[in-house]
Amino acid sequence: MLLSRPAAALGTLLALALAVELLPGLARFRLFRARPAVTAAAPAEAAPTASIGAATLVAETHDRGAPASTVTHVRGPIATVDDGVPESGKNAPPVALDDPSGHALDALYAKLAAVDAKQPAAVARIAHFGDSIIVSDFVSGELRRELQRRFGDAGHGFVLIANAWPSYLHWDVERYATAGWQVSRIVGPYAEDGFYGLGGVSFRADKNVLARFGTATNGDFGRKVSRFVIDYAEAPHGGSFALRVDGKDAGVVDTNGPELRARYRELHVPDGPHTLELTTVSGSSRLFGVVLERDGPGVVLDALGVQGARIRFLDKEDDAHWAEQLRSRAPDLLVYQFGANESIDGFLYSMTDFHRTMRDVVMQGKAALPSSSCLVIGAMDRAAKQGDEIVSVRVIPSLVAEQRAVALECGCAYFDTYRAMGGKGSMPIWVKRGLAQADLTHPSGAGAERLAHWIYGALMHGYQAFRPSASGAAP
Repeated sequence: MLLSRPAAALGTLLALALAVELLPGLARFRLFRARPAVTAAAPAEAAPTASIGAATLVAETHDRGAPASTVTHVRGPIATVDDGVPESGKNAPPVALDDPSGHALDALYAKLAAVDAKQPAAVARIAHFGDSIIVSDFVSGELRRELQRRFGDAGHGFVLIANAWPSYLHWDVERYATAGWQVSRIVGPYAEDGFYGLGGVSFRADKNVLARFGTATNGDFGRKVSRFVIDYAEAPHGGSFALRVDGKDAGVVDTNGPELRARYRELHVPDGPHTLELTTVSGSSRLFGVVLERDGPGVVLDALGVQGARIRFLDKEDDAHWAEQLRSRAPDLLVYQFGANESIDGFLYSMTDFHRTMRDVVMQGKAALPSSSCLVIGAMDRAAKQGDEIVSVRVIPSLVAEQRAVALECGCAYFDTYRAMGGKGSMPIWVKRGLAQADLTHPSGAGAERLAHWIYGALMHGYQAFRPSASGAAP
């Protein structure tokens, strides 16, 4: 009976239906499942396999930034919780920055004071490193907007050449890239020489591959730029790429040189809306990213997220190259926001090793930028299903304790996200309130916005203490 023609035909149909449902490439043919909606961040990834080489990006990059607001009104329990709470109190940070020295953020605050004083060309720069939350510019995107709303928009900052991960997204900037870019990443496949640029990704392409970067066409942020900076590599037998600004030729960059080193091409434009386009024209060109910036006064925040990263992966960069990349941007504040992927490792990666490797990365940043401030943003609570129960992941308290210890040991400020959101058992509550995703790991858009407000509020509380004359200014 099972071998009859009808049974065989039915089996074939079932196999085809299963393939359509499971294979990503056949998503458009699915009958029973809708394509997944874009969320605040993709699920955390496992550690990559150790391979050296490059992966070819087969999809085009289409990034029109985020809408004016990514957060919708939350219904259900969260609405009840917030009833009657003044707007100014909803986003008040439940914890203050942990900074026993009282001076960990002096460099940032001094630059913000210069911006506040409207000193010509005063720009407070922030480099915000992190995992999947930062890859999609959640938390970092809202934090950028909050700071620019208060101090002025000095540009969007650093963006990768193309989407090194499908979830890569940046708010308030427009980007496009053709398929065909080859990528090596600090999460694999690896670049043998350790040159990944500021964003942890090295891009290569032969001729006729294109990338485009432009100011936002809607919303209140990212509408103007006064200079583009192209971060690329010069090396023996390097190729060349052509530049166009607003459709007009802006020169050809020859990347051939006597030795491997990072180089920068800066293009100045009248402050306003502009588009930069680069096209590879000969040989093999290697690039890292593009900066969109204005002369200020104001704030610029580089969102430097790497999908699946642990903070120790930043040490995969060549040390001298990494230091040079940091110095090239000269941020007044280095922010490190990791932990989701470390929590997947659990205790298999010992807390002793975690402490040591995290300290190494933070101290590399301090060595490259001894006059800059640094801030560690602790991991969120994370939960998992155990039978019929949802329980916090056991490693989280140990992980956040080590993050705090490293931050204070290295002279950084620390924001305790875990305690701010409620500590042990808070992730399931956040999910019920619409502040976290069903993966029990990442915040929702509303949750990411709330975290950004808390971090911003904590920073402004410290700034007001640093500069009493600013205490009357609304944060």
